[in-house]
Amino acid sequence: MKKIKYILYLLIFAFYLLPSHLSAQQQRFPKPEFESGYEQPSTVTPEPRALSLEYFDVLVLLAVLSLVTWLILKKRSRQGVLWVSIFTLIYFGFYRNGCICPIGAIQNVTLSFADPAYAISLTALLFFLFPLVFTLFFGRTFCAGACPLGAIQDLIIIKPISLPKWLNKTLGLIPYIYLSLAVLFAATGTDFIICRYDPFVGIFRMDAKFLMVVLGISFLLVGMFVARPYCRFFCPYSVLLSWMSRFSKRHLTITPSKCIQCKLCSNSCPFDAIDYPTDEKEVVKSGLGPKRFITYALLIPLWIAAGVFVGERSHTFLSKANNDVYLAELLISNPEIKNDPDNIDVQTFLASGKTMETLVEEAGGIRQKFYYGSMIAGGFIGLVIGVTLLNTVVFRKRQDYVPQKGNCLSCGRCMDYCPVEE
Repeated sequence: MKKIKYILYLLIFAFYLLPSHLSAQQQRFPKPEFESGYEQPSTVTPEPRALSLEYFDVLVLLAVLSLVTWLILKKRSRQGVLWVSIFTLIYFGFYRNGCICPIGAIQNVTLSFADPAYAISLTALLFFLFPLVFTLFFGRTFCAGACPLGAIQDLIIIKPISLPKWLNKTLGLIPYIYLSLAVLFAATGTDFIICRYDPFVGIFRMDAKFLMVVLGISFLLVGMFVARPYCRFFCPYSVLLSWMSRFSKRHLTITPSKCIQCKLCSNSCPFDAIDYPTDEKEVVKSGLGPKRFITYALLIPLWIAAGVFVGERSHTFLSKANNDVYLAELLISNPEIKNDPDNIDVQTFLASGKTMETLVEEAGGIRQKFYYGSMIAGGFIGLVIGVTLLNTVVFRKRQDYVPQKGNCLSCGRCMDYCPVEE
């Protein structure tokens, strides 16, 4: 019942805020009218925001991160984190339309390194860095209550199920693949695929293509039973957060003092992010010893080489996602298409005055970037697969129930199950 009330409060706030926000987001100039029946496409990003308001958003993010961190580490209040996440969903989600967000800022940072002509704004850089810095010191408190994508999923968890370990590890490879492709496409100036295929931004803006609406609703429906599926199995920013969180010194703890082995928290985490005490007898029975570890370690270079090979072989296909490469191949393979007045891409190119030789040269340079970038991305994915397999035969001695630093979202649910008082 409490969750239903929270959702109702959320909807009431959203409907109060949305009308005034939408009226404030009207275009400065009227839309052009076409007699051909042309429909103006929906904008990919919201209209520019005043610089002072952008810095205000940064201050709000910093305040929310600080508040969630304090609630988790000092107050140990799950309810407080829940209310902050509702505010985050309303402000950064529905009011700010999910833009700008640290997840999408990965692409801005990447492009700023790859293209000297591109200058990333300071606000975008701060949105990217602040959650990482907080995670490095305090764990993934950004995921707990400062991320609107996580908040909208967290509020609809009804009856979470626990997934098998092998499935968790297998699905956990997807964010690494997604991150690799996002960096590759951003570095080559092809597309910002994280923003384009954000499953919830259409819900935040109340305006998206039908397939994206279906995708967002599907994530929410699945999220009722598989808790926060996008955060755990798709979010590319979670890769960076997981790396930072592993080094955090003041991370969330299930118990405020010595664990009494009551086991009440063993099934409290809907994200399967609690490690159990090590059963040395089970480790011995499993037969996983030094030989298996050495074998998996020696296979890592082979996984990297296989990834590089696959990346090299797939670079031609991936490069076709770039508009210049696609257009150059289209004009070379079908020169007669220049006479097609309905092909907007071709007619726009012809009207630009750019020569065919220039287009082919630019497309060749982009494909060269894909050649090297795809091999790097493939090698990175191969390394991740190799290390993931290696971790399956590594056993760390634990005497208590402890959160997995990398995967723990610092939501605080497990703390409510612990009877130990500080």
